[in-house]
Amino acid sequence: MRFDVQPIGRNVIPASSMFSVQISTITMTRFCYGVEVDLRNFDSDAGNVLVLTTLQGSTRHAAGTRDETELTVGGTFVADCSRVDYRLGAAPDHLQLNLTIPHRLLSDLALQWWGHVPGERLWSHQCVVGGQNSPWLALLEYAARTASTAPEAVATGRVGRNLEEMIAAHLLDEWASSAGIDLSEPPSVAAPGYVRTAVQYIDEHVKDLPTVAETARAAGVSVRALNGAFHKYVGMSPRAYLIERRLQGVHRALTAGALSVSSAAHEWGYVNMGVFAAAYRRRFGENPSETLAWRRRG
Repeated sequence: MRFDVQPIGRNVIPASSMFSVQISTITMTRFCYGVEVDLRNFDSDAGNVLVLTTLQGSTRHAAGTRDETELTVGGTFVADCSRVDYRLGAAPDHLQLNLTIPHRLLSDLALQWWGHVPGERLWSHQCVVGGQNSPWLALLEYAARTASTAPEAVATGRVGRNLEEMIAAHLLDEWASSAGIDLSEPPSVAAPGYVRTAVQYIDEHVKDLPTVAETARAAGVSVRALNGAFHKYVGMSPRAYLIERRLQGVHRALTAGALSVSSAAHEWGYVNMGVFAAAYRRRFGENPSETLAWRRRG
């Protein structure tokens, strides 16, 4: 996820460090720049939610045109960079723990658990959660310890998927509460059961590349009805949803240290490497080879 970093002050020399680990599709990063910094212009097309916790020092956060929010140790700021223009300022002694969470992960979980995807009232809401001795901070500590002791299992195994769901569910609950939204209360029009059936069918058969017709058959509706419902409740077509799931699968394989880019791509049904590389670059803002090289350097 691309963004701009500006050191504050004259003749300053950054002393930065950054360590990342995957928790399924969530990227957890512990970092500092060693100087006062200003971060902005986060790539909205990457479709990510930033969940940034201050471990040391202080930070200033802003989403959209709202005033800055200052956080000290233990505070977490949440901003959906696909919906708002997020900015971060950090004191010279800052230390951060950042979760980069795909917006799609949160919307899919909401659809599966509560039968609907929250509207813009939630995604555009800036949110502060956590604090010292909070359950949220305890969950982050557990996730960090688990990831440090079993990185491979957390990146690709069932442990990682379960931990990913715990983080996403807790975050959604805190976020919705801050926005004054009751997720258990369905909207005026909730996603019908056949949409959830179709989502589950694609998730379970993603490597088999199910067609829209096959998915519609499994859900018991026509292709036209499924296409319309997906656009309305999921925010994309069934085909786009399948592509997203495949790209996320390749990304997980690369960050887990796949043997090669081609082996990871072929595992998820890609044959034309040129088409795959272009789609991957649009989705993640870097070439698949860069993702693999970064994992091996780590």
